[in-house]
Amino acid sequence: MATVGLNGINKVYPNGYHAVHDLTLNIQEGEFMVLVGPSGCGKTTVLRMVAGLEDISDGELRIGERVVNDVEPKDRDIAMVFQNYALYPHMTVAENIGFALKLRKMPKAEIRKKVEEAAEILGLTEWLDRKPKQLSGGQRQRVAMGRAIVREPSVFLMDEPLSNLDAKLRVKMRAEVRRIQQRLGVATIYVTHDQIEAMTMGDRVAVLKDGRLQQCDTPQNLYDFPVNQFVGAFIGSPAMNLYKGQLMEGGRNLKIGSQTLELSDNVHIAHPSLASYANKEVTVGIRPEGLKAVSSDVPRSRALDVQVSLVEALGSELMVHFGLDATVVRLEDVQDDEEEILTQGGEGVARIEPSVSVKTGDRLRLEVDLEHLHFFDPTTGVGIY
Repeated sequence: MATVGLNGINKVYPNGYHAVHDLTLNIQEGEFMVLVGPSGCGKTTVLRMVAGLEDISDGELRIGERVVNDVEPKDRDIAMVFQNYALYPHMTVAENIGFALKLRKMPKAEIRKKVEEAAEILGLTEWLDRKPKQLSGGQRQRVAMGRAIVREPSVFLMDEPLSNLDAKLRVKMRAEVRRIQQRLGVATIYVTHDQIEAMTMGDRVAVLKDGRLQQCDTPQNLYDFPVNQFVGAFIGSPAMNLYKGQLMEGGRNLKIGSQTLELSDNVHIAHPSLASYANKEVTVGIRPEGLKAVSSDVPRSRALDVQVSLVEALGSELMVHFGLDATVVRLEDVQDDEEEILTQGGEGVARIEPSVSVKTGDRLRLEVDLEHLHFFDPTTGVGIY
């Protein structure tokens, strides 16, 4: 087991493209660190530099007590699971899983035992004599993971290992990967573009954008205290609703479009820096789960009146897309591979109880969880706390 330390790591390609900027991260023994961010943010480049598959332009990389900038990949005592499997097509599943142990000249009986243990964990026991071409994509990925597990390395590196699995198996494998990693107690760096995967798996999550570290913290702290608008919009699904707002009457009231919310003392206690924004503009973040459908009896000072533009019934909840007369703050580069983080069905989205009777075109009053509002500087995007 070992720690991993990245100190001022940079990656500049020969064409001048600066892919990673001054990245400093420390991964402790046994810690599960997730790197997350939109496509092209540099997360896979970081992983490949740790693996030794990419040269480091500047900075220092340590694994344990060793500086490994110039150490060959095979001598770093790491195991990497790639997105594209990287299996040997002429070998059986058992031979693929045990190949690294064979290279170490481990006794055949011991290899077989370790392979069978890994296969049982990953649900591959009945496929051990098959060739990769006879397996589904999900089974091939599990073979690749088994090959890393049996090596018992000092560090695990995983590059979107679950991206080719179907949705049900992906959820199951998230728990399996986490359970295996905790049992082995090996420092793990896990790359994904899926922020739900990041939040459910990581001890800590590092959010990257344009090759720069935005924030590294526990999943809950990222959700509760995003350091800037980018992190606020990226973490959480559906994404945080962002609007231009104005603090009125010395900061006692918050105007969003034509509607006004009254801020309690608790809001100012939680955000003392708001005092400097009195009678000024701010960017307001409201999470979809911070909105609750209520009757018209709830005072307008605690709610927003909206018009429903789309209703998605998910069984356990409703996703209600709505419009209101407010200016939406859009972060066009906050996106994953499949959809923009900010909804396109209207100017906001609320996550509400399935018992609410609502349809497209309805007027709806949404009570705002005022004590869990987020505020950002309208120029810099930095969180106001």
